[in-house]
Amino acid sequence: MSEPSIRQACAEDIEALCALILEHGPNPWNHLPEVEVREHLQGIATNATLALLAEEQGRLLGFVSYRLTRGFAVHQPAARASQLHGYICEAVVHRDCAGRGVGAHLLTEAVQDLWRRGVHDVYIDRHEENAASAGMMRKAGFSELLTYADPVRRANGSGRSTLCCLRAR
Repeated sequence: MSEPSIRQACAEDIEALCALILEHGPNPWNHLPEVEVREHLQGIATNATLALLAEEQGRLLGFVSYRLTRGFAVHQPAARASQLHGYICEAVVHRDCAGRGVGAHLLTEAVQDLWRRGVHDVYIDRHEENAASAGMMRKAGFSELLTYADPVRRANGSGRSTLCCLRAR
């Protein structure tokens, strides 16, 4: 198969992105309350949420959504504690495309976009036991920072989240 095309999502993509994540994102490890997911993706219309999507012959294969934030300041290096950093919010790939590297490619492109925006540190989290997400994150260069109890978002398995980070070199 050919390399999918990657582009910035726009307001016209929001419904298709919602449909994709709500159909192909749910698994025992993901916390995807529909109202919160839709609200998050509606932020694309105002640029509060950024997203890159992958397409192939007009078919949506997956996307990664992300934001500029100060929400992880406690994990920032002291010299950058007050600076904006990035947070990867959602990453989903159509199940027919799993294992093709689409997710890792989208994640890498999202990190590059955040770096172009002046961000030096990018954070992402996952269920501690989500091996597929862990592999995608490792492939994109993320390192684990810590694992913590997160029973509200992680009702299954260990009930813990793992926070990962990628720092610009």
